Amino acid sequence: MSTGVAPAPLPHVRVRGGGIGFTRSVDFAKVLAVPGALRTGSSRARALVVRSSSTESDTMELEPASEGSPLLVPKQKYCESIYQTRRRKTRTVMVGNVPLGSDHPIRIQTMTTSDTKDVAKTVEEVMRIADKGADFVRITVQGKKEADACFEIKNTLVQKNYNIPLVADIHFAPAIALRVAECFDKIRVNPGNFADRRAQFEQLEYTEDDYEKELEHIQKVFSPLVEKCKQYGRAMRIGTNHGSLSDRIMSYYGDSPRGMVESALEFARICRSLDFHNFVFSMKASNPVVMVQAYRLLVAEMYNLGWDYPLHLGVTEAGEGEDGRMKSAIGIGTLLMDGLGDTIRVSLTEPPEEEIDPCTRLAKLGTQAANLQIGVAPFEEKHRRYFDFQRRSGQLPLQKEGEVVDYRGVLHRDGSVLMSVSLDQLKAPELLYKSLATKLVVGMPFKDLATVDSILLRELPPVEDAQARLALKRLVDISMGVLTPLSEQLSKPLPHAIVLVTLDELSSDSLKLLPEGTRFAVTLRGDESYEQLDVLKSADNITMLLHNVPYGEEKTGRVQTARRLFEYLETNGLNFPVIHHIDFPKSIDRDGLVIGAGTNVGALLVDGLGDGLLLEATNQEFEFLRDTSFNLLQGCRMRNTKTEYVSCPSCGRTLFDLQEISAEIREKTSHLPGVSIAIMGCIVNGPGEMADADFGYVGGAPGKIDLYVGKTVVQRGIAMEGATEALIQLIKDHGRWVDPPTEEE
Repeated sequence: MSTGVAPAPLPHVRVRGGGIGFTRSVDFAKVLAVPGALRTGSSRARALVVRSSSTESDTMELEPASEGSPLLVPKQKYCESIYQTRRRKTRTVMVGNVPLGSDHPIRIQTMTTSDTKDVAKTVEEVMRIADKGADFVRITVQGKKEADACFEIKNTLVQKNYNIPLVADIHFAPAIALRVAECFDKIRVNPGNFADRRAQFEQLEYTEDDYEKELEHIQKVFSPLVEKCKQYGRAMRIGTNHGSLSDRIMSYYGDSPRGMVESALEFARICRSLDFHNFVFSMKASNPVVMVQAYRLLVAEMYNLGWDYPLHLGVTEAGEGEDGRMKSAIGIGTLLMDGLGDTIRVSLTEPPEEEIDPCTRLAKLGTQAANLQIGVAPFEEKHRRYFDFQRRSGQLPLQKEGEVVDYRGVLHRDGSVLMSVSLDQLKAPELLYKSLATKLVVGMPFKDLATVDSILLRELPPVEDAQARLALKRLVDISMGVLTPLSEQLSKPLPHAIVLVTLDELSSDSLKLLPEGTRFAVTLRGDESYEQLDVLKSADNITMLLHNVPYGEEKTGRVQTARRLFEYLETNGLNFPVIHHIDFPKSIDRDGLVIGAGTNVGALLVDGLGDGLLLEATNQEFEFLRDTSFNLLQGCRMRNTKTEYVSCPSCGRTLFDLQEISAEIREKTSHLPGVSIAIMGCIVNGPGEMADADFGYVGGAPGKIDLYVGKTVVQRGIAMEGATEALIQLIKDHGRWVDPPTEEE
């Protein structure tokens, strides 16, 4: 493939639909006909490249917009390899005495929740975090009193032989950043609010001159901090938050991953112009899909520009418990599997030391994958959308003429959950129905919002076991699929079962022994030869594919083999639904399973690759596996089966007991699928971080709560004692409330 170069950056170029467009009006020098060396295809083909009037000397690599296209566009590489986990090469950034970058371990960090002015409490919290194994600790610094306390915090820790690097979290306060840079090791700045005013979510019109004046203002405000960090040898994180983009950025780029990237690049260019390079980037969002897209866009820009700055990974406002760990695993794990990420934080609405364990687990997964360079044989990828979500939806089962059973419900259009069921569970049918989350009416099961879609029976009950067979018939009657291996179906036939076969079995004579019209599920790895996979082209009655690479295979990457499989299916026009199947080892614990599933399945679902999942773990409770499966689908913005919460992890700015209030709100509102509620300790990242939320509960002042609908505040200064009930009333006023089901229901 021929390529060329053009001056970069081209920050206002938008590549979409095979062509180049502009995000806003730009004074381009000219549109040039590219010399013959840059032409693509035949000698008659004419390649065009837009050349910016930018004076920056970096160049951008270009490639044909599509195969055979005469149009050259910026090359969109976002990782070292799409078929192997190879850690992206970065420079080393020194944070105090701890090096950060690709030549060093993935660093782990968290953030204190105490009032920064309370020196003793903050010191105690930092020590507790350090003892748990963190590499860095971030502390919020919102005013002069907090900045003054930072000197005492640092000195006290040193006296106690704690030299862990400290990071100052700065919003809205350039003068405070200058002060604290004299004692802390790293400064985190938020490009959305460091120099720009707080976003009002207004669609403002900017002329080119207005925009340049704003940039000049940012340079004037930000440059002194850069010089201070150079003087003292400090590090910096340019940390964009999806929820706190400025109106200026949003008016040009929208509330989007592209806006997040451009916001950070503005600050990075100032650093570079002052010859300061001891900085890292972050692109955080509460939505894992948005977060992944933003990091990929940023890295693609850095590849084009020849930059090599490290990445801090995190899903902000992830929440608590398994929900928070799942969201973080989806976002952070996805990027780690592509070799991206040099330091991570799992933001949980829990004590900060509780974040260290999931951080450590994710870092270990990413490190092992990169060290082993897990993956699959090289293949060309043409269909996956890296930077914008577009789901590949497999063809759901269609009803065929003459079928007496309705197969249309064995998979769900928004993502399916399959569960493995044992013979023992069939001995108590009503308990089985409940564990599958069906509704029971006079002992008969019916599908509900979060009912398992299909089950896998590795062993069928004997033909003479009338009770077990009746239980299965009742499940089949409500359009629940029953999958069973070919050997079981041949020896103990179950009417209307979906027969699970391998690729070899799919082309064997054994299938002729089954009734005509039998439906099949095919289990495969994704790394088979294309000749082996070709049997799928001529097979009839395939209802779904189960992608399954044995857990713990040392060199074979589950994510990469699945990508190869999907590329094969798309190239050959095969639209079978694909279920991600993981059979975890007996040694797996709950957190390990959540993080493993979030990483290995979430990394595919955030790209729209997959139609559901089947998680097995013999040592885990059935209900836990079921709930984890639904949580994973919801975390990937697919199937919504419960209330969605955006809940910040708390810090020194928090104006109420976030963990207590979050638990109280969840207890009273968890039965509202389709409703999203943001619970924010303060307004620093909101209301923008509540972009996906329908309703918001935000600390406005000590003891006072502000309530939001979307991004709009509708009630201010509500006393905390009645704020939860006021939130419920607000939900009712907007017609989104339903009473919780009773036990009988």
